[in-house]
Amino acid sequence: MMQAGTIRAWSWVHKWTSLISTLLLLMLCLTGLPLIFHDEIDSALNPESWQPAHPGGAPLTLDEILDISLEHRPGEVPIFMSFDIDRPVVNVTTGPAGDAPGHDMHFASFDLTSGDLVPPADRGESVMEFILQLHTDMFLGLPGMLFLGAMGCLFIAAIVSGIVLYAPFMRKLDFGTVRRRQSPRLKWLDYHNLLGIVTLAWVLVVGITGVINTLETPIIDTWRTNELADLVAGNEAALLAGPRASLDDAVREAVRLAPDMELQFVAFPGSGFSTGAHYAVFLHGDTPLTENIITPVLIHAGTGEVTGLRQMPWYTKALSLSRPLHFGDYGGLLLKLVWLVLDLVTIIVLASGLYLWLTKRESPRRRTALSHASGAGSV
Repeated sequence: MMQAGTIRAWSWVHKWTSLISTLLLLMLCLTGLPLIFHDEIDSALNPESWQPAHPGGAPLTLDEILDISLEHRPGEVPIFMSFDIDRPVVNVTTGPAGDAPGHDMHFASFDLTSGDLVPPADRGESVMEFILQLHTDMFLGLPGMLFLGAMGCLFIAAIVSGIVLYAPFMRKLDFGTVRRRQSPRLKWLDYHNLLGIVTLAWVLVVGITGVINTLETPIIDTWRTNELADLVAGNEAALLAGPRASLDDAVREAVRLAPDMELQFVAFPGSGFSTGAHYAVFLHGDTPLTENIITPVLIHAGTGEVTGLRQMPWYTKALSLSRPLHFGDYGGLLLKLVWLVLDLVTIIVLASGLYLWLTKRESPRRRTALSHASGAGSV
């Protein structure tokens, strides 16, 4: 049986970790509600008006799209090529050199069925982008992300301390008991404990993945400076001067080596994600849960031969899996509805915890006021 001093210590941890993080967590839960349905809301607010020139027609080759893009930007070199998931659109980034700074790069989208330029979407600032920015870093960049990560750690500590306290505080009550005929405070205490323990597993998953997501920038930077840099350094070569091998053949070879993955983007020779003589073909998982797991394949741009492949390390895989787990957007509409309900329940748990603290602080004042009123009435 837990000693009274131990219970008091855990109660102190639970109270202060909860109080410090509650308001921010309420903001995260409220902004998280629309983000569960990010794609559906964004599509409804910003309907797509563009259509491919030849719907269902045979696509052009990547080499043809590359040639067309360079005709639009004479004197420039390709830097990146990326691909829309839902539309037959290829995006090509060019610049005066492969290592050109961002402000000197030019981004253009091309219809994969015709090679025509795809007009940029005239959407202004998306409502969902605003909510996502508020949810991820509160418009403060990396410091905001790390601050929210610290609040997430406090939230996890509050969950763990709540688990520890649940048994001794509920030892005289049956599971699920709600004392509705008692005072409002006791009733909400029972709701707080019941809803908290029922949603325990989900809250832990969302809390831990949320903390991991706040570390996205340092994790990606570590991957680039260690794993990716090591792959590139092991195959470093002078900038390719002769003709390039077929980009289509290079992509097919990369996909053949990773059959359970799909094409994400290509970094051309001289770019920050490749060497001076290689295509860096980046592939991602082919399911909603694994689509953020990336595998880079280096292919010599002169010969078309594969020279290196590197799986993501465990810490970047953890980051890649944490996003779909956090938002519940990998299992279709039914899973999103489950996430919605659990998010609403979590809001109730947080709000009831704040209510319990406020009413506990008011109770001594009420007793003192009632005592004075009683004394005054007896005079």
